[in-house]
Amino acid sequence: MTRKLLYRILLLALLCVPTMKSHAGNTIISVKLDSAKVMMGKTVKLYINIVQDESLTGIILDSNIDTLGDIEIVKRDKMQIKSIDNNREEITQTITLQPFEPGEYDLPPIKYFVDGDTVVSNQEHLVVEAMKVDVNGEIKDYKTIVDVPFKIVDYIPNVIANHWWAWLAGLAALALLIFAYFKWFKKGINPFKHEKKRLPPYEEAILALNNLKERQLWQNGQHKEYYSCLTDILRVYIDRRFGINAVEMTSSEIMEQIKHNEEALQVKDQLSEVLEIADYVKFAKMQTLANENEIAFERTLNFVEQTKPMPVEEEGKEESHSNAAGKEEKEQ
Repeated sequence: MTRKLLYRILLLALLCVPTMKSHAGNTIISVKLDSAKVMMGKTVKLYINIVQDESLTGIILDSNIDTLGDIEIVKRDKMQIKSIDNNREEITQTITLQPFEPGEYDLPPIKYFVDGDTVVSNQEHLVVEAMKVDVNGEIKDYKTIVDVPFKIVDYIPNVIANHWWAWLAGLAALALLIFAYFKWFKKGINPFKHEKKRLPPYEEAILALNNLKERQLWQNGQHKEYYSCLTDILRVYIDRRFGINAVEMTSSEIMEQIKHNEEALQVKDQLSEVLEIADYVKFAKMQTLANENEIAFERTLNFVEQTKPMPVEEEGKEESHSNAAGKEEKEQ
């Protein structure tokens, strides 16, 4: 057998190796549905399986979203970890899905961030069947379906039947008290106490940033808490300043919304930089340097300063200056 023929055989063998699962390094992630078909409105389970070295720590990206593609996520079970051979571990998680529209769906792959890389799973195909309705079936009266053997009203005492409105009002008052207890009093909140007027978004963010700086978290080794507080301040500010529900969004979703806001376009890159490094610290346990922490703070402060609302008086002055300049040009 010639050497050239041997090379061709080896190349053909490599091309035949299956590539169904995506992996980076020694980490492998795969998903599987417990059923390829489901009736609309019913639930179906998606099993996630991750195998990696025990020394690695990763995170499933977008683990806080409520949908997987066009399919709603109704439940996420806790991750189960068990050790296997060769210092490896297996991580499993079950996600319960519930489709409400018939059709065929290619579920998006699950993304797993580990060791500075993103591992992508395979895709599953789900067929959602419509509810079968017999339009020619017999229509029955509900009385023939539910047979009540006795009249409940006959067994209600007269003291209740004669004053039903008073009992109904009492039950409503009791329900209101129970609601108030769990809503306010159990949490130590007095709903009748006058609350101070909340500061405007800009002033509130500046005050929170000054308080964070005084706490010196990263100087004491608390990097994760530092970046959590920093991004929380940003999310609340963006929510109140631009009306974007950033508190409930992922970093990528926030940046997608900011792209459509003209007031924040000039400093969106600085916001993206802060959110990106914060995700690495919080989820990938990245260790940052002192100058990186200071730069992240300055980027956050600059984003708030550059996007603060302009006072009404200054806006009026700018408009008057622009009108005056226009008149001068016409006269010339």
